[in-house]
Order: sequence, then C-alpha cells, then structure tokens
Amino acid sequence: MDNTITFTRPRFSFSPRWLIIAPLMVFVLMGVFSSFYTVSPESVAVVQRFGKYTFTAEPGLHFKLPYGIDTATIVPVRRQLKLEFGFGTSGSTNLNQIGAQPDKERDMVTGDLNAANVEWIVQYSITDPKQYLFRVRNPGSTLRDLTEGVMCEVIGDRTVDEVLTIGRTEIEVESLRRLTEVLTHLNMGVSAEQIQLINVHPPGPVQRSFDEVNKAQQDRETMINEANGDYNRVIPKAKGLAEQRISGAEGFAVQRVNQAEGDVVRFKELLAQYDKAPAITKQRLYLETMNEVLPKLGPKIILDEDAKQFLPLMNLNK
Repeated sequence: MDNTITFTRPRFSFSPRWLIIAPLMVFVLMGVFSSFYTVSPESVAVVQRFGKYTFTAEPGLHFKLPYGIDTATIVPVRRQLKLEFGFGTSGSTNLNQIGAQPDKERDMVTGDLNAANVEWIVQYSITDPKQYLFRVRNPGSTLRDLTEGVMCEVIGDRTVDEVLTIGRTEIEVESLRRLTEVLTHLNMGVSAEQIQLINVHPPGPVQRSFDEVNKAQQDRETMINEANGDYNRVIPKAKGLAEQRISGAEGFAVQRVNQAEGDVVRFKELLAQYDKAPAITKQRLYLETMNEVLPKLGPKIILDEDAKQFLPLMNLNK
C-alpha cells in the first residue's frame, strides 16, 4: 500500500487586464487625494492653474483640479510673522525667521568706525498674498536682506555711544521708517509693523573697556545731577534773599525820601509863620521842643537860682 502524499501547486493565471487596471487605480487614487485642500482660519490659499494665478481662496475646504493642474499655496495673512537677526529661537514655524549665519548678522560697524553686536527682530504681516508670491523671487529671504541692509545703514549713521546707550529708540523708529519706504516702493505685499532691538553690546574683547567707559559716564551724569540739585537749592534761596534785601533797601530809600520831602514842606510852612511873627513862632517852637524833651529825661528837679535851701526839696518826689 502506497501512503505517499503528493502536493499539487495551485496554478495562478495572470490576466493581462491587471496591467491596465492597477495603474488606472493608482492614477484615480492620486487624482482623488490631489483634488481638495484645506485652508486654516489664519491663512488664505493662492491657486494657480498651470502656474498662472487664478484666484485666492478663503479659509475652509476647497476642491481643485488634480494632477498638478491646480496648485494651492497657503499664505498666513492673518498672523503676525517675525524675523530674528543675530540670534535664533528654537521651535519657530516660519522658515525665514532665523538666518543662516546669525553670528555674522549681529556684527555691525558704527559711523565712528567702532564695532558693535546688534540683535533685533522685525514683526511683519502679509497684506497682499498675490504680490507676496509673484512680485519678487524668494520673498522671505528678500525681506531679510532688505531689513539687514536698512539696519546696517542706520547703525552706520550713528556713533557707538548712540548705538549702545541713548540712541536705541531713534534707531528702531528710523529703521522701521526706511524699511517701510523700501517695501512700499517694491510692492512686495508686506507691511513692517515693528523693529525692536533686543540686545546691543560691544564685541567680547572690548566689553570690559566699554563697561568702564559706561560707568565713568554714569558717574559723570550722577555728579552733574547732584551739582544741578545743589544749584537749584542754593541759587534760588540766594536770589530770594537778595531780592528781599533789595526790596527792603528800596522801601527804606522811599521812606527816607518821603520823610525828607515832608520835613522840607514842614520847614517851609514854619518859615512862612516865622517871617510873619518871629517872637511868637520862636516861643512856640521852644515850648513844643521842651514838651517833647522833658518827658524823656525822667524825674528831674529844677531849682530857681534864688532858692536858698535844697535838702527840704528832696522829698518832692515822694
């Protein structure tokens, strides 16, 4: 008895139709997945047909012609974007936010031929997505180059002391103004909203010397402020005292002049009376004078020249 088991390989019949069906299915699937796109609420989509601008789609789900006939480019027009120069923040979503060589971007030369390390940011928004995509080539990198050029120009117009200390606000305002003029002239569809200096400091090898200079300047300002405080405290007091004394002297002068003029008038009137009656006027003057003088002499005893005894008269005061 033969117990041998024989396995027979199933026959697979390949149909030539699969050569047509398989690529057709792949083609259909590719068309389905490439025929719609979604736009986020903070963006719009610029649709091109065979590379030519067609329309701008608002946020939501949209359909387009598949197989690359229509292409949709998402542009974040409702979000404030940022460019960083001289440094880089990790986790940024904007591809152009960080430069390729931040260390070289921060190196600046001031107007007095000194070196300074400047780190700053630019906040901007896309106002016209069509102009942003088609007006210039590589708009993100172009905006970085324009901003860096404007900042180099503004820094080069100022001294190192202005850049490191008092001129930072003016640099920000002037840089924003010049960058806005350039963007308006180029019609890039971008609006620069703010330029902010983050960190401005001298190069490392001369950092200590600059710190000493800044400390000396701060000490100088402190001494000037203290001197101005002493001046404002002492000088007004001295001026007030001088004005008070001058006013007193002027008042005393007016008083003496008025008194002298009054004496002159009184003397003239007395002279007129004396001319009319000399004896009577002389007696009246004598009596008036004695009336003023005698009360000021205190207790006095006046004796007649013919008085013979004096001691009994001593008790008159009692």
